[in-house]
Amino acid sequence: MTDPTCDLAARDCVPCQGGVAPMDAAAARAALGGIEGWTLSDDARAIHRRFAFKGFAKAVEMANLAAWLGNSQGHHPDIAFGWGYCEVTFTTHEAGGLTENDLICAAKLNAVLAV
Repeated sequence: MTDPTCDLAARDCVPCQGGVAPMDAAAARAALGGIEGWTLSDDARAIHRRFAFKGFAKAVEMANLAAWLGNSQGHHPDIAFGWGYCEVTFTTHEAGGLTENDLICAAKLNAVLAV
C-alpha cells in the first residue's frame, strides 16, 4: 500500500483559475489524516502547523523555508514567527477554503523537513 503523504509530496500545485470549490469539513479531515503535525482550523478552511525552536534564527530559517516552498509552488502560506516558533498556515484564498494545493504544500514541507 502506498503512503498518501508521499503521493501528495511528489505532486505539484495546480494554479488556481477560479471556480474551484473548497473541500467540505469531512473531506478535509479525511485528507489531513495522513499529514503529520498539521491541524484543521475550526471552520475547516485552513490547515496550520506550529514549529518550536530554541531560538530566533531557527524560526527565521523555517519561515524562509516555508516561503521558498510556497513560492516554488505558486501557493503562498501565511507565516508568523518570533523567538522560538514559526507558524505556517495554508489556505486557498481564491477558493475561500481548503483545496488539494494546501495539502500538497503541507506534505512537501513535511518531506523537506524529514530529509
